[in-house]
Amino acid sequence: MKQIMVDVERCNGCLTCTLACSAAHSLTDTIVAAMAAKTPARIQVMPVKGKAVPLMCRHCEEPACVDACMAGAMQKDPVTGIVTNEGNEQACVGCWMCIMACPYGAVTQHPNGKTALKCDRCRGRETPACVESCPNNALRFVEVGEFAAEKAAKTAVSQLTGT
Repeated sequence: MKQIMVDVERCNGCLTCTLACSAAHSLTDTIVAAMAAKTPARIQVMPVKGKAVPLMCRHCEEPACVDACMAGAMQKDPVTGIVTNEGNEQACVGCWMCIMACPYGAVTQHPNGKTALKCDRCRGRETPACVESCPNNALRFVEVGEFAAEKAAKTAVSQLTGT
């Protein structure tokens, strides 16, 4: 199953991913409309020791947020693996248990103050908007094994060349 993988060495903190995310979740699918409507992004770019680090839901194999959700709104789709509290039979009640349970800090409070907000991997799109928009290829939507093999090859080359 494909996952959004992050190469922090390539991220320059341009925030294009956050704008694309907001646009993808706006009513008109445009950045201008998303900004006007203050549509929140579901990805964060955090500054850590002078580096930009994109953070979003990891859609865990065994998501703590799903186990913690007392309303049953947070669910994992058994086919796609997407974890979301939107579009399910039960509604989010704003108890914030998912926020407390998430080990990545990837679940936040929606600006409406009533529901939790998290990455839904742009449900319905072949590739998430944040990945499509990244100008530096820091975000990739790939199989985990493929990403790991590429990183291993890159590490091997750097060991050989001393860079």
